[in-house]
Amino acid sequence: MADSTSQLRQTILWRLEALAYDVADVLARVFPIDAVSDFGAWFFRTFGPLTSPHRVAEINLRIAFPEASDAEIARLLAEQWDQLGRWAAEFPILDRIIADPARVEVVGAERLAAIRDGAGPVVFISGHFSSFEIMPAVILHSGINCWITGRATNNPYVDANIRRSRARYGVRQFAPKGARGTRDLLRALGRGECVALMNDQKFNDGVAAPLFGVMAHTAPGPSSFALRFGIPIQPFSVQRLHKARFRVVVHDPIRLEDTGDRNADIEAGVRRINSFIEERVRERPAEWFWVHKRWPGEIYKRRKS
Repeated sequence: MADSTSQLRQTILWRLEALAYDVADVLARVFPIDAVSDFGAWFFRTFGPLTSPHRVAEINLRIAFPEASDAEIARLLAEQWDQLGRWAAEFPILDRIIADPARVEVVGAERLAAIRDGAGPVVFISGHFSSFEIMPAVILHSGINCWITGRATNNPYVDANIRRSRARYGVRQFAPKGARGTRDLLRALGRGECVALMNDQKFNDGVAAPLFGVMAHTAPGPSSFALRFGIPIQPFSVQRLHKARFRVVVHDPIRLEDTGDRNADIEAGVRRINSFIEERVRERPAEWFWVHKRWPGEIYKRRKS
């Protein structure tokens, strides 16, 4: 009886969260794009500092920039809430943003055209930079057949809503993380299709490689796929120009050396990807997803005590 009551409460809570998502979705589609972005920035900048992720973001910033003053850290904390709020508010209307060619410019579009026309497949990688969901939209709108990865939310009703939002701007081939998702990606690469993965969050069973001088466990998947199929890693990043206007950059490909020592080669690939992520964060530090516990858990326990 207790279990069924608990399950009912959970279902009700999940449905209320999904209803809130639907309401936010409808409201976001009523107002002008920049007004929606501005509201998200104001809301997160106002209320984000009152939440526990604020302390996580502060710890991360101090790990990455140990030489920064308290005033500089405070400025970056405020700016990253601004960026995070804009991303959250813009997500339900990304199809509107993508549909306006004046809002998204692509640097290196010729590389995407070459991949579409036969230079692929490649393993696209990126990090959580600014409104990062724009990157898969740009890949797919370039005519590239690509499988996009992502982690499902705990709430299945909200997750269904998110999938519908992504479908508006073309994301339909969505490989879940885990063993099943890995099989899907391997099959796609075997058919000559591309795959796209975020490679900047903590992966407990991953390869330990330096990020801002501190070892960070990182998913080996992109490097492993590239080595297995003998294909390049194609890095991407997104930059905010002003409000809901963006520049997407298709960077030079990363080509891994296959020495025959698979573990060493994968580690070398992970190190190069972490180096790419760090370079992009240093260029535009306010636009990274700082509220994630990127480094080992004991670091956060020590700094909170």
